[in-house]
Amino acid sequence: MPEYAIIYVTCSDNMEAEKIGKHILEKRLAGCINIIPGMTSFCFWPPKEEKIEKSDECILLIKAKFEKYEKIESEVLKVHSYDNPAILAIPLIAISKKYADWLDSETK
Repeated sequence: MPEYAIIYVTCSDNMEAEKIGKHILEKRLAGCINIIPGMTSFCFWPPKEEKIEKSDECILLIKAKFEKYEKIESEVLKVHSYDNPAILAIPLIAISKKYADWLDSETK
């Protein structure tokens, strides 16, 4: 199992991403977040329909220890506006020692 991960979360806008990201940081579940604005998403919506829906979103990236994934997912779901947001753990196969040490020092 990888030791570190980037947790990818789709958000409705920057304000929501900031709210969720700060919530995760305040709980000390992650050491850093990044927000990437201006993403366009396409998906079948509503579910099981043949209609492709287009929406503007942003990406919240959460840098954390992989073992924190379940707790992060739970906390994201508590404050997210979507019923079913994309929450994905991307395992890291390499991370600089200095950054990993810093990340460890900032999380509980």
